[in-house]
Parts: sequence; structure tokens; C-alpha cells
Amino acid sequence: MSTHQQLLYHVVFSTKNRQRWLTDGFRENVFAYMAGTAKELNGFAIKVGGFYDHAHLLVRIPAKIAVSDFVGQLKANTSKHINETSGLIRKFGWQDGYGAFTVSVSVKDAVVAYIENQMEHHKKQTFEDEYVAMLAKHEVEYDLKYVFG
Repeated sequence: MSTHQQLLYHVVFSTKNRQRWLTDGFRENVFAYMAGTAKELNGFAIKVGGFYDHAHLLVRIPAKIAVSDFVGQLKANTSKHINETSGLIRKFGWQDGYGAFTVSVSVKDAVVAYIENQMEHHKKQTFEDEYVAMLAKHEVEYDLKYVFG
């Protein structure tokens, strides 16, 4: 029998110190670059979006690639690209760490809609509250004093 897999992850991470560097127009370019980088890393970005201070990705990551390696390379490549091409005065960076949550194909469309609706969503909820709610929803144990440190 051959091997078959469909591994979808909802990955979330913020800008360094949750600075609002992902401004209108610029944010879309960053997210498009992330999608291309995911492909270069042998993954596939189904949807990339977010807010001024964080990114959400629904990505397919091959089983032979560790999620931590994939996300680390994605963040590093994106930071490097932004720093080399954006003309930002301060050095751009992502916050250490990330959240990665497995997603069933049966809820893929709902996650895509959630990512597409980030700008509206964050009129009512902060990133910090959103992220802690995601940890709770996915039954991830955490100590709040270390989540955003």
C-alpha cells in the first residue's frame, strides 16, 4: 500500500513586540511573499492573511518536514526579504515562537474564512485575546506569563 497524507496547519505568529508594521498595502505584499516562500519550502499556502501585528497561514506541510523547521525558515526568509526590500527605518522581525494547530479538511473552508476576515475580526478582539482563545480551543497547555514574553 502506498502512503497518503493531508496535513493542514493553521499557523499564527506576531511581529516583534506586536509592532503594527504590517500596514495596508505592505501587508498584502508580505503575505504574498510568504505564500511563495511556503512553496519554495515544499509546502503549500492555502491562505495567508492577518492584521497589522500578526500573520495567519493555513498551510499544507509535508510530513517529512518538521513544522518547527518549516515555520522557522518561513519567518527567517520573510524577515530577510522585508529588511532587504521594504526601506523600513527599524529592523523588521517576527516575535519568537508561533502557534501551529492541526486542521481537518472538513473545516478548511471555515479556517480560510476566518483568515480572510482578520481585519474585521480585530475590530472586536485583540491579538492577545485571540491567541489565548486559540490555545484554549485546541487544548494547548500554557502559562500566560510566558505566552507573549
